[in-house]
Amino acid sequence: MSRSNPNNDIKPALVAEAQRLGFDDVRIAKASVHDDVSKNFDAFIVGEYYGDMAWMAEKADRRRTPQALWPEVRSVISVAVNYGSAVDPLALLDQPDRGAISVYARGRDYHDILKKRLKNLARWLVERSDEADVKVFVDTAPVLEKPLAESAGLGWQGKHTNLVSRKFGSWLFLGEVFTTLDLSPDEPEQDHCGSCTKCLDICPTNAFLDARRLDARRCISYLTIEHKGHIPVELRSLMGNRIYGCDDCLAICPWNKFAEVAAATVLNPRIELEAPQLADLVQLDDAAFRTLFSGSPIKRIGRDRFVRNVLIAIGNSGVSDLDRFVEPLCDDESPLVRAMAIWALSRISLARAVNRREIDMGQESDLDVRCEWAAF
Repeated sequence: MSRSNPNNDIKPALVAEAQRLGFDDVRIAKASVHDDVSKNFDAFIVGEYYGDMAWMAEKADRRRTPQALWPEVRSVISVAVNYGSAVDPLALLDQPDRGAISVYARGRDYHDILKKRLKNLARWLVERSDEADVKVFVDTAPVLEKPLAESAGLGWQGKHTNLVSRKFGSWLFLGEVFTTLDLSPDEPEQDHCGSCTKCLDICPTNAFLDARRLDARRCISYLTIEHKGHIPVELRSLMGNRIYGCDDCLAICPWNKFAEVAAATVLNPRIELEAPQLADLVQLDDAAFRTLFSGSPIKRIGRDRFVRNVLIAIGNSGVSDLDRFVEPLCDDESPLVRAMAIWALSRISLARAVNRREIDMGQESDLDVRCEWAAF
């Protein structure tokens, strides 16, 4: 006769406490991942599809399984917070003079919000069990959080590699509490993508090698957020007006018909970031950038990379009147900004760019910037 697990007596109260703290869903997974998950991750690393995100390769051994990160872990409490928007993110792509910011980044930094809630949940658990030791994670440690969320039953990893929920669609923030308690796991979620390939087909840069296989080096979210250098010229025109992240593959998912608008007011988008004018954003200096994006995840990429993104959007806009904001940036202190200002100016006001080229190119010391002058 098998003995019941006394730790499971705490599970209903744990779920109730997580919901009280503001988590929209909470499930339990074993502290392990399927062998196929590790193999797919290894293939991603071997192919160097991570681009500038070298930390993924450097910490690969710790990422393959929860025990590699913390040998004592027995269970993973996987939580989710809905950040669904009332506005279709794809609608903004038809406004070329506006910048499209990923839905998740239009409000406060979710890392701060979820980390505080997770710490409170972990503290609650420790106070109720002498046996519990805990660690909390929110997208900042080597954790394969989407496969763990799938194992816990929060959703399944769609063909776009992100988690899909039958209740919340593609709009979920994830977090984890690792614990030494042996809790009864929930049933894993099944794959409900079927034959649908809408998320793969809509990708502007063809970043998907196949279903659930992403080349991050072509992904607009990677290019606008993680990539520190000059964006390859062949990808710039494909970025449209996306200046921070990209929601195309998430927004097109048919399961979003069941999605709900986020209830938590703390995650509400800031009005000034819902459809910002490119003309306003491109004029930001470092101080103004820091002020505007205080408390936002956008702040971490810095002014120069952000303005680089805005300049690419301006270059794609076809709005020639924006040239008066672009031209001064051909003299910006940042080579990253200067290079994209030249590219943008050549796209919306070629005559103006040609007039400046001979003098400016002769004075330019940065090779990448000189290449931009020589490219048209």
